[in-house]
Amino acid sequence: MAVLKVIEILSDSSKSWEDATAKGVAKAAKTLKGIKSAHVQSQSVTVKGSKIISYRVNLKLSFEII
Repeated sequence: MAVLKVIEILSDSSKSWEDATAKGVAKAAKTLKGIKSAHVQSQSVTVKGSKIISYRVNLKLSFEII
């Protein structure tokens, strides 16, 4: 039987929501082993003037506890 833990992280990117997600998972993988899934809970952007300057994602990561 596997036991999974879920944590919540925030990540951002100047390119896209997909890039923000990839960066968040890559950063978390440096200290967490056995990441099984990433669920994008919410997406948002920051705007300056009329231009989007940052894409943000709120991720829930699940990983196996050994």
